[in-house]
Amino acid sequence: MTSAATIDSQNLSERMGSAAPPRVLDVRTPGEFETAHIAGAYNVPLDLLREHRDEIIAHLDDEVVLVCRSGQRAAQAEESLRNAGLAHVHILDGGIVAWEAAGFAVNRGTQRWDLERQVRLVAGSVVLTSILGSIAAPKLKWVAGAIGGGLTFAALSNTCAMGMLLSKLPYNRGATCDAATVVAQLVGSPAAPKVR
Repeated sequence: MTSAATIDSQNLSERMGSAAPPRVLDVRTPGEFETAHIAGAYNVPLDLLREHRDEIIAHLDDEVVLVCRSGQRAAQAEESLRNAGLAHVHILDGGIVAWEAAGFAVNRGTQRWDLERQVRLVAGSVVLTSILGSIAAPKLKWVAGAIGGGLTFAALSNTCAMGMLLSKLPYNRGATCDAATVVAQLVGSPAAPKVR
C-alpha cells in the first residue's frame, strides 16, 4: 500500500482559486463541520462515506481533498476511496487545525466540541468513575481496564469505536446528514462546490 498523498493549506488555498478547483470533502461530524469549515467544502461524515461510498464516488470525477480535524479520519476516508478506485485523492495535511493555524478563513456556526475532545471526556469520566466506584465495588476497576484496553486498540488500529458511537448522537448529527443530500449537492455543482 502506498502512503497517502497530502496537500498543505497554502497549496489547497491556491488550488481552490483555480479554474478547476478540487472537491473538498470534510469527513468530520455535522456538528464539527457546523462549528468551522472551509468555504465550499461538502460535509460527508466518515461513517456516511463508508456506508454509501460507491453512491458518492459515482459523482466524484474531479480531484478530491479530504479534511478532518487533524488528518486521522481523512486518512481512513482516503483508504476507502482509493480501494474503490478513486485515483486523485489527497488529505489536507494537519486538517482544519492546520488550515486555521495558517490563517485561512473558515465559515463558523454554532460552536461544538470536536469528536476527539468528546472521546477524551467520556473515556476519562468512565475511568475516573470506575476507579472511585471500585472503593465500594472492587470489580469496577476492570471497567477502567477495559477502557484503557479499548484506547490502546484504538491507537494501534487507528480506529475509534467510542468515536464512531459518539458521532451518532444527536449532538453530532445535522438535519442534512444523509447520502441523498450529499449526492444532490455533488450533482448540483460539478465545477464549484456550494457553501453549506
